[in-house]
Amino acid sequence: MKLESEIFTNEGKIPVEYTCDGHGSLPALKISEVPESAKSLALIVDDPDAPNGDFVHFVLWNIDPGAKVIDKNNMPMGAVEGNTSLNKPGWVAPCPPFGVHHYNFKLYALDIELSIPNYSNKSDLVSALNEHIIESSTLVGLYGRE
Repeated sequence: MKLESEIFTNEGKIPVEYTCDGHGSLPALKISEVPESAKSLALIVDDPDAPNGDFVHFVLWNIDPGAKVIDKNNMPMGAVEGNTSLNKPGWVAPCPPFGVHHYNFKLYALDIELSIPNYSNKSDLVSALNEHIIESSTLVGLYGRE
């Protein structure tokens, strides 16, 4: 399974326009080579370099395994956005207070559709998907404010 972006390469710099210093929209993500046995996909975007530990920028689950793109204009039908570290759904643009941070875009192929409340957060999602992961893929973007 592959998770890629035309906006940045793995371990590459996320362009300013996709951060809090620009318009801050979710970079377009391309999904390919999803296992045929997948019943749904889940996506977690977090920043382990945040001052208070892991900062969650986006959580999305019950993504149709046939989805090819996720971006601000192509949120897959039926997918559920959970709560970020700001305790609300939606995308939180990278905005590191200092240094270069790693933004981990983690995609999981699951053998089930999840039935967790829409206000669930990363911890709830990880608990729910824990024994249902068929395959995973990670795309890492870097951003540091100058």
